Amino acid sequence: MYLRHTTRRKDGKVHRYWRLVRSVRVGRKVVQHTVAHLGELDAAGRAQAKALARAITGDREQPDLFSADAAAEAIPIRLKRIRLERGRRFGDVWLGWTLWRALRLDEVLARLLPEGREAVPWATMVAVLVLARLSEPSSELHIAETWYRGTALEDLLALPAPLVNDDRLYRALDRLLPHKPALEQHLVARLGELFALDYDLLLYDVTSVYFEGLAAANPLAQRGHSRDHRPDCKQVCLALVVTREGLPVGYEVFPGNRTDVTTVEEIVEAMEARYGLAQRIWVMDRGMTSEDNLEWLRETGRRYLVGTPKSELRKWTRALAEARDWQAVRDGIEAKQCLGPDGVETFVLIRSVERREKERAMHERFARRIEARLARLERRLQHARRPLDVRRLERQVGRLLEQNQRAAGRYVIDFVPDPTLRAGVRLEWTARPEWDDWARWSEGCYVLRTNVTDWNPDELWRTYIQLTDAEAAFRIQKSELGIRPVWHQRADRVQAHILVCFLAYVLWKTLEQWQRRAGLGQSPRTILDELRRIQSTDVVLPTEDGRQLRLRCVVRPDAAQAALLDRLGLDLPERLRIQSPALENASV
Repeated sequence: MYLRHTTRRKDGKVHRYWRLVRSVRVGRKVVQHTVAHLGELDAAGRAQAKALARAITGDREQPDLFSADAAAEAIPIRLKRIRLERGRRFGDVWLGWTLWRALRLDEVLARLLPEGREAVPWATMVAVLVLARLSEPSSELHIAETWYRGTALEDLLALPAPLVNDDRLYRALDRLLPHKPALEQHLVARLGELFALDYDLLLYDVTSVYFEGLAAANPLAQRGHSRDHRPDCKQVCLALVVTREGLPVGYEVFPGNRTDVTTVEEIVEAMEARYGLAQRIWVMDRGMTSEDNLEWLRETGRRYLVGTPKSELRKWTRALAEARDWQAVRDGIEAKQCLGPDGVETFVLIRSVERREKERAMHERFARRIEARLARLERRLQHARRPLDVRRLERQVGRLLEQNQRAAGRYVIDFVPDPTLRAGVRLEWTARPEWDDWARWSEGCYVLRTNVTDWNPDELWRTYIQLTDAEAAFRIQKSELGIRPVWHQRADRVQAHILVCFLAYVLWKTLEQWQRRAGLGQSPRTILDELRRIQSTDVVLPTEDGRQLRLRCVVRPDAAQAALLDRLGLDLPERLRIQSPALENASV
């Protein structure tokens, strides 16, 4: 990786914009991929980034971990015998530990899990679990046997590697789980302080997390609609509430066979009991929509903005056909606001050019597939040498339509008796022109429903599309943080595993907000991967009198890594204090 810049003249001034670039081999060619846009790395930009870093970390230093004392005397060294030992991953775990302390999770966990007779504080073991989930998602056994001793957390946490074992990690899960509500309340308050968040709008969505194994001891593990396309596995449903910026507020775990629409009242009341009543707006997808839910929200004075099922479009056929009152909310997207029949609700009709092209292509693909299979079935009936069972043929057609539901309603299919054919029946099918007419009007359209009366269509649409932040939260937890598959079999361990993933996601979103405001895009994995290559190592210095001096140092970052750290306003430590008493006496 290296830095490149482009120079532009604007208003008589010369601006130099920097990019962090990685060379990637594609076949026989080497192409350049931009990792991050750094903007103008001028003094003002660096000062702003450092101010942001101070706001996040609070200038919290750890002088007990770092040592920069100079030697009091000159010691002759045998230069030919200098060597390096104990290379450890440093950059990513150090950044994770910085985020952990920025959120003051070390303080709140020390209060919730006070030290007792245990050899290692439970708060420290929880930090190990969450930082491992952020840096390299893996099992507790892998953390204990491989991952931990390959990182510099031993120095950052002052926790020797032999004390980290799978049994202690499992017990830390058990100790952590009872404090879920307190942790959620602390994080909501702390994130609000760091990023000046406004909790007037909350996004709510549900996903599923599947198990490997029977999970017989977990009553929540049930078979249901699997978003992971694993209907063969038991699962639990995970309901997550986030802010408009995608920062998490809280979550709940439901049985795997719980339908989304039945969770709304429970989640809304749980969040309000935890954070108080307020004039919030709840944004939910169409899977949460039911007349009972909406009536309950209205009767209790709560405001909402929800998507609606596709069938809702038919109630607005005339409004869709009318050319007036549409307004552009973005290139290729138009909206039209309509008052509901009762005058209490507002319906917003949305039509999107990109979505219309996508749905039209899907309809055409499924229609071609259905017609090709029907043509094959016709030829089969014409060349059959014996009578065929009509009921079996109907089941085959039923499976065909089920596999291609997007265009199934377009066709009228029937088997008509025909004594001239040996099969005994012939296939007759036609395409319904009214289906094509409706598809032409409805493709690319959907309806939003709300009882918020003081917003215009543009505000309502832009608010609703923020629901993708909740969907992105699930993708991050599944792909980046490895929340699934769940290997734990006990119900409490499953809950604790999800809590650890939730805390890791909070660290992820904190880093994302930090790098976005520092002008580094919004890809925390890129930052973590680049800083992972920064190592700590021991420099062993044999002296002329037969002693060995050991310095635990942090390898200097290259130019690209230094640019990232500078933009984040962070300074790497130069030295680490060696924790072992034997080594401490020998260090300088």
